[in-house]
Amino acid sequence: MKAHDPAPLTEPAEDRRQRKARQTREALAAAAVGLVLERGLGAVTVEAIADRADVTRRTFSRHFGGKEDAALDFTRTDADRINAALRARPASEPPMLAYRRAVEQWLAEPSAPHRRPHMRALLAALDTEPALFAAYERLRVDAQDESVRIIADRLGTDRDQDLRPAVVVGAAAGVLTAALRQWARGGDGHDTDLADLVGQAYDALTGEAVLASAPHIATRE
Repeated sequence: MKAHDPAPLTEPAEDRRQRKARQTREALAAAAVGLVLERGLGAVTVEAIADRADVTRRTFSRHFGGKEDAALDFTRTDADRINAALRARPASEPPMLAYRRAVEQWLAEPSAPHRRPHMRALLAALDTEPALFAAYERLRVDAQDESVRIIADRLGTDRDQDLRPAVVVGAAAGVLTAALRQWARGGDGHDTDLADLVGQAYDALTGEAVLASAPHIATRE
């Protein structure tokens, strides 16, 4: 195995109460995704989500603040996994490479979005559901903020004084977002592999960075 090859992310041990809470949350999230894709966000109520998951409205409120949060719970979970992988990357790796390897590790997991039903369709719905898109952006910004903290710690710098952590995360996370959106817009019948698309996107960023850093040679016609 190469040093940068993805390694499985290990899950912490759960007790019975934690397992039941996780299963309930997952059932609510799955119900929300299904209903949003069937009816559109505006026609979905919290009560309908709770009913489909066979729990009470009160139980829903213990897990989510609204229907958008429930439908996009995968975003929070995915971001947590990427950030966990980022924290575990070797300290010797440059920050941009560490983020890329963390994403590759996440994409190798069985729970990655391209291996989950309906994720492509849900991401595509961001283009037509403004409230869903706004909630997605809020979750994405929160996740990137944590990534900036992790990169700042890796560099041993103050994120409020040093632009590098925010620049690295803005670029690396932006590449991932662009690849995810392109993958989603391809539709379920499109055979593009998400991991391959993400790899191409990071290669494109690296290539542009090399070109931008090369000395500019002025030529005359």
